[in-house]
Amino acid sequence: MASQSENPQSVHEFTVKDAKGNDVDLSTYKGKVLLIVNVASQCGLTNSNYTELTKLYEKYKDQGLEILAFPCNQFGSQEPGSNEQIMEFACTRFKAEYPIFDKVNVNGDGAAPLYKFLKSSKSGFLGDSIKWNFSKFLVDKDGKVVDRYAPTTAPLSIEKDIKKLLGTA
Repeated sequence: MASQSENPQSVHEFTVKDAKGNDVDLSTYKGKVLLIVNVASQCGLTNSNYTELTKLYEKYKDQGLEILAFPCNQFGSQEPGSNEQIMEFACTRFKAEYPIFDKVNVNGDGAAPLYKFLKSSKSGFLGDSIKWNFSKFLVDKDGKVVDRYAPTTAPLSIEKDIKKLLGTA
C-alpha cells in the first residue's frame, strides 16, 4: 500500500491511497498539525466524533490543522461500505471537508504501514493495538506523533492540545 523508508521518523515519509485510489504523499502536510483518525460509519461513536471533527476542522483548518480520516472495517464490521459510500456518508451527513482515505486495516499483519508507525510511536493504554473505531493520533508540524487518544475521547476535548501545536494557545 505505501512506500517508506526502513525506519521512518515521521508520518511525512509515508505515501497512502486516497478514497479514489490516488497516491497521496504525506510530506505534502509538512508544516501542518495532523489529527489522524480511523473512522467508521456505523459505530455508536460515529455521530459525536464526526460532528466534533467537522467543528475542529472548520475552526482550525485555516490555522494549519488537517484531519486525515482512514475508514476501517476491523471493529464490528462497522465500515462495510465502498469508498464512494463512505465519502458520501461523511461529506453529506457530516459536512466533512477534510480528506478521507482508502479503507485500511489498523491492526494485524495487514495493517497499513502508516498505522504500524503510529502505534509504535505511541502505545495505547492497553498496548499497541488500536482498540476500536475513532482512535486518534495527534501529529506535530514535523510529522512526529505527540499524543494518542482513546476512541471515547471527544475530539473537542483535545482542542487545547491542537492549539498548543498550532502555536495559538
